Amino acid sequence: MLENDDEVLFKKDAFFRVPIRLGEDVFGSGIISDAKASSLVHTMIAFQHLMEAYRPVDSMACATSAMREATNGPAIVKRIKAETGIAIEIIDGNQEASIIYSNRIVDSLDKSKTYLYIDVGGGSTELTLISGGEITKSRSFKLGTVRILKERDTKSEWANLKTWLKENSREYPSIAGIGSGGNINKIFRLSRKKAGKPLSYNRLRRILEHINSYSFEDRVKVLWLKPDRADVIVPAGRIFKSVMKWARIQRIYVPQIGLSDGIIHVLYDKHKNETVHS
Repeated sequence: MLENDDEVLFKKDAFFRVPIRLGEDVFGSGIISDAKASSLVHTMIAFQHLMEAYRPVDSMACATSAMREATNGPAIVKRIKAETGIAIEIIDGNQEASIIYSNRIVDSLDKSKTYLYIDVGGGSTELTLISGGEITKSRSFKLGTVRILKERDTKSEWANLKTWLKENSREYPSIAGIGSGGNINKIFRLSRKKAGKPLSYNRLRRILEHINSYSFEDRVKVLWLKPDRADVIVPAGRIFKSVMKWARIQRIYVPQIGLSDGIIHVLYDKHKNETVHS
């Protein structure tokens, strides 16, 4: 992190992704299995060792859709605290959207325009409508990549998404999208668009058709997608395409940021405020 009189610059030093997929259990049975819980605990032990090595000033651990729907989620959080010392906060959809928005990506965009921040995860999709540089509407929907793969999405939730988008977009003549999450990042890289340039709805649709034309095996072998990306990228694309269609979004920016980046900003603001008031 670099700081000067005008702005603070954040640089991601390392990023570790461990696809445990708690939702594979939760969205069907409502609980996290012993096997998944054990994998999660071992993963958090690994992160504990990383924090001991890096010695960060502060840290924050958040659990989202799958953990908040799991009946044994609080018990697992308690177990992780006991075995690793890491306190995980189970956050709701509004908190998740707020943390993602903490990236303040709109500060670099035109404040006179309207944007829809779209974050697609494994169990939920967070939508945040931003106009004049301020949040005007925000909502979380139980539509996510793993949930769809497990066929646990519902027609009623898709209908809720469509209704919300149409009702909240009609007053704006033009809305640009801001995409967040690993899947839209990969879709953007496949588009070969220059960083910072928006991806059009038609271009997105053509890329998704191209991806969908391959089998899972060929997405791995031909498109060089990781196995844990090759399956979820299809339902993620369906969500992004639907959101853009129903909100009449013709272009989407993909700044390649997400919840983890928002957490960094939350922690920075926390320590900045403590310094100011000390």
